[in-house]
Amino acid sequence: MSERNGGMKRGEVLLEVTDLRTHFRGEEGVAKAVDGVSFKLLSGETLGVVGESGCGKSVTAMSIMQLVPQPPGFIAGGSIRFAGRDLLSMSIDEFRRIRGNEIAMIFQEPMTALNPVYRVGEQIAEAVRLHQGLDREASRARAIEMLDLVKIPSPEKRVDDYPHQMSGGMRQRVMIAMAMSCGPSLLIADEPTTALDVTVQAQILDLIRGLQQETGMSVLLITHDLGVVAEVSDHVAVMYAGKVVEYAAVADLFAQPRHPYTIGLLKSLPDLAAPGERLHTIPGTVPSAFHFPSGCRFRTRCPLASAECAEREPPLDELPDVGGHSVACHHLKEAEAL
Repeated sequence: MSERNGGMKRGEVLLEVTDLRTHFRGEEGVAKAVDGVSFKLLSGETLGVVGESGCGKSVTAMSIMQLVPQPPGFIAGGSIRFAGRDLLSMSIDEFRRIRGNEIAMIFQEPMTALNPVYRVGEQIAEAVRLHQGLDREASRARAIEMLDLVKIPSPEKRVDDYPHQMSGGMRQRVMIAMAMSCGPSLLIADEPTTALDVTVQAQILDLIRGLQQETGMSVLLITHDLGVVAEVSDHVAVMYAGKVVEYAAVADLFAQPRHPYTIGLLKSLPDLAAPGERLHTIPGTVPSAFHFPSGCRFRTRCPLASAECAEREPPLDELPDVGGHSVACHHLKEAEAL
C-alpha cells in the first residue's frame, strides 16, 4: 500500500477547520448544529472528537465530506482547508476527486451503511474504478487485496458475499477496506465501533491504528467513548452544543481537564477501584440546536454557572501555563476544584 499524507511531513497541519458553521432550517427556525468549530489535525496523527450525542460531532464530519443534505442543511460560514486547499471554495466536480480518494470516511452503523443488494467486493471495486481508473478485473483484484489487508479470512471467497452474509464486525472491516481502497491521506472514522461487542471493538481499533502506522495517514476519530480516545488519539477536541469547549494533547486532557463539561465526562467513567459507589452524572441534557442558551451553552448544567456565563460567551483561549491546551470557560480557577 502506497504511503500518502498529502505530500506533507508528519507534524504539519493537514486539516484546518476554522469557525465552521453548519445549520439546518426546520419548522422551529434554524438549528445551529455546528456553530463556530475550529481545530487542526496534524499529518500522521489522530484527533479524537468526543462529546454526547447531539453535540455536532457527526455534522462536523459530514461538513468536511460535503455530505450535508441541502436542503435543509447549509454551511453558513467558516473554512475547511485540507493540505493547503480550501475545500469549501471548490466546485462539486473538483471535490469529488478528493472525496473517497484523498479523504475517506467510515460511516456509523455498518449494518446499514453497505448496500444490501450489491456484493461487498463490487462496492469496494466501484471506488477504485472511479478514482484510480482501474478496469473491472484490476479493481476486483484490488478489492480482494483490501479484504486481505483488513484481515477478512478467505478474501477470494468473501469478495462475492452480500452484506447480510457477514457479521457486524466483518461488515465494519469491509467499510474500512472500502475507505482505504484508494490510499487516503485522511480517514474520518465516525463512531467506528458502534453496535459492536467489546472484543470486536478492540480488533477494529487495532486495525485502524495498524493501517495508520503502515500508511502514514491522519485519522479524525469521532466517538463518545473516552476510553477509545485515551487509547488511540494524539489530541482531543471536546464538543458541546455545536462548539469545541476544550482542545488539548490527550495526555494533558486526561491528566488535568480544565472545562467543567470535560471534568464531568471523565468523572462519569466507572471507577473499578471503588466498587459500589454511585456513578457521577451530568444533570440535564444537551440543549436543542434550535434553542441554545445565551452565553455559555453549558451553563444550564454547570455547577459553576454565574451571571457572567449567561451574559457573555467564553472564547476558546489557549492556557498560558500549558501550550496547546485551549479551554472556553469563565471559571477556570474554580473548575480546578471540581
